[in-house]
This record gives sequence, structure tokens and C-alpha cells, in this order.
Amino acid sequence: MPQQPYEPAPPGGRPSQGASGRPAEAPPDGFPAAPAPARVLVVDDDPTVAEVVAGYLERAGHVVDRAGDGPAALELAGAHRPDLVVLDLMLPGMDGLEVCRRLRGAGPVPVVMLTARGDEDDRILGLEVGADDYVTKPFSPRELVLRVESVLRRTRPAPGARPPAEAGPPSAGGLAVDPAARRATKDGTELALTLREFDLLAFFLRHPGRAFARDELMREVWGWDFGDLSTVTVHVRRLRGKVEDDPARPALVQTVWGVGYRFDPAGRDGSALRDGHGGSAVRGGREGHGGSAVRGGRETG
Repeated sequence: MPQQPYEPAPPGGRPSQGASGRPAEAPPDGFPAAPAPARVLVVDDDPTVAEVVAGYLERAGHVVDRAGDGPAALELAGAHRPDLVVLDLMLPGMDGLEVCRRLRGAGPVPVVMLTARGDEDDRILGLEVGADDYVTKPFSPRELVLRVESVLRRTRPAPGARPPAEAGPPSAGGLAVDPAARRATKDGTELALTLREFDLLAFFLRHPGRAFARDELMREVWGWDFGDLSTVTVHVRRLRGKVEDDPARPALVQTVWGVGYRFDPAGRDGSALRDGHGGSAVRGGREGHGGSAVRGGRETG
């Protein structure tokens, strides 16, 4: 029997019915409330996968558009700008990487990459073009929904949720972010950051001088307790490329060997100790949940 690209929900009693008449699932214990309903574009040339993913997202309260190839996805995105895109990497004709580039060229939009490829280089490439997260087939649809909502939570807070009180827009080392406007600047010049790059920079600015391991950053910035830690490594490297004067010798986002990363606003003027390297010092990962195995990648930062 061929392997399914997704893992069916485990047996066990019927879920309660939602307002749409379809089974509604409550979020697992310990997870934050779901974000406000969003428009999600699902792009996959396998109609079974697209139907399953769309069904789970609709049960979670989201409006879902579906496309089977790149041109159709771009047309739908142009007609109804999505709040998030679930994008298959392997598409006929125009692959997911090119679709991601063109979507991002039209404006910022979060992307969760869906891929059947297990090779790390493909996953890293997806992150390099700006994907905010990825799920590898075979996957748990429930896990995919949680990952989608983790990304959405950063841009579309849950109804009634109040943003945390802040003393003011954080700034240091010539960098500044305006969370309300989702705007970041370096020496007064605006930076073109993706969703996760912005969140990562904002987090570093709020915690100068403190070292964080990659799993801590995954939890605090991505809002996820497990995942492929190479995701953090890639985003740190991308962020360095945009905020450092010399990304090959990072002064602001420094590697702390055996720990992870530290933001040092004094490093830019040379007053802080610098390791002089751009690599990641933290290795390994952990096993994912929901049937999807996710492991830490090699040093790529």
C-alpha cells in the first residue's frame, strides 16, 4: 500500500460539530488560543492532500482557497490576497520556490512550505527564499494546522487578545523596530524583513546581552515547543545579512559557542568581544509530534 502524504486522524470518538456542521477540534492543552479567522491559500497539485488540508483549516474556522499549480495560485492571490499560504514545494511547471518568490514580490505574506523532500538542502532552500515554516510529508494535518496558526498568531492575534505592554519601540545598536507598523530600520533606513526576521530582531532588541539557545528562540519567537532547529539557524543568517555591517564577521548577533546566539548592541562599535565567526554553535534537535519527525540540521548559520 503506498504511503499517504498525510497521516489520518487517530481513531477515537467523534469530535463535536462546529458551526459549519463539520467536526471541530479544540486546541491541545498548553497551546494558546487560536488566532482570528484568516484567509489561507492552499497550493498543492495532489487533490487529496489539498482537500484534507483545506478541510482541517476550515474546521479551525479559516476561509480556504485552493490552487493546483503556480499560475493558479498567483491568480488567486492577486484576486484575494491571502493572510497565509500553505505551499507545496513540488508543483508542476512553476515550482513552489518560484511561487514563493513571486508571492513575496507582490507584498509580504507568511508561507508554510509543504514538501515531500526529506533532503535538508531542500528545506534550507525553502527557508532561504522566505518560507516561515515547513512541514515534510507524510505529515499530521492536525500538526499542520497548529503550525499555520502559530504563524498566523504573529500577525493576526486572537479575538479580544491584548498586545503586551511595552515601554516603547525597542531600539539599540542603530537598529529599531516599530511592532505596530511592523517596520524595522537600521540607521534610519528601512529594512526589508520577512515576518520571522522581524520577530527575531524585535526579540533580540528586547533582550540585549542575553544568550539564547536555538530551542529557546524557537519557543519564544516561533511560539513552538518543537521543530527543526536549522530553521532558527537560517533565519539568524538571513537577519545578519540585513543588519550587520559585515555579515561574515557579525558584531551585533553574535554566536555564543556551546549555547546559541546573543544580541550585543555594543558590538557594532567594537567595544564587545567578538567571536569573528558566523557559524552556529548549537547542534541537534528533537523529535516532532503528530507523526512528523523533525530533527536539527547541520551547521548552516
